[in-house]
Amino acid sequence: MLVVEGLVKRFGGFTAVNNVSFKVDQGEILGLIGPNGSGKSTIFNMLSGTFPPSAGSITFEGHEIAGLAPHRIINRGIGRTFQIPRPFRRLTIFENVELAGFYGQGGNRGSHSRAKADEAAEKALAMVGLPTDRQAPVDGLGAAGLKKLELAKALATGPKLLLADESLGGLDEHEMDQAADMLRKIRDELGITIIWVEHIMGVLMRVVDRVMVLDHGEKISEGLPSAVSSDPKVIEVYLGTDADATQAAAAEQRR
Repeated sequence: MLVVEGLVKRFGGFTAVNNVSFKVDQGEILGLIGPNGSGKSTIFNMLSGTFPPSAGSITFEGHEIAGLAPHRIINRGIGRTFQIPRPFRRLTIFENVELAGFYGQGGNRGSHSRAKADEAAEKALAMVGLPTDRQAPVDGLGAAGLKKLELAKALATGPKLLLADESLGGLDEHEMDQAADMLRKIRDELGITIIWVEHIMGVLMRVVDRVMVLDHGEKISEGLPSAVSSDPKVIEVYLGTDADATQAAAAEQRR
């Protein structure tokens, strides 16, 4: 579904991503991990069109998308969430998601349908467990609710590939498990492929099919969760004292 080859991003004299290549198969959940500053968000920004690559290729369903504007990439079928939710607080929960539903319909004249946007919003809100009441305010949502709203907005655009950016941040243990189960449900029930950036390794390792690890903008490991969590280089640069818990989670994922 997605083929990334030789991806590079430079900001002046600083190279944030250096010659990264990987593939994602349809129906897969790929975990993308690494220390702060390792290039994870920069890769997401290039995949979603926020940054154009300095070099390299991004092929989605056989078509080159590197350097396309974000709205064109969304209309090709790549949606994303953001680490820090920033909803339109003057709009209701439903209106926030409905707006995303309009955005996902493309920019051709006459192509936008209120009925389609409403239907997309209702389905997305039902999937993540938020109210479909059209008057429910955003201000009533806590951290978990805002994360669900991010997911609903992304789903309403009709993605084939979802870029999930730290969906567990700010959640308690129970909410983390719920959020992880929701990502798996989105893959299993909607058939949406997922790339998931996350720092909470114990939860991520139970859900993903494969893991890719970045450090200083370069890929240092890629493979099954059990293999990656036992990789000495990954333990050295990232897992450290969390290695035992991460390996246990990876072992649970195999069962």
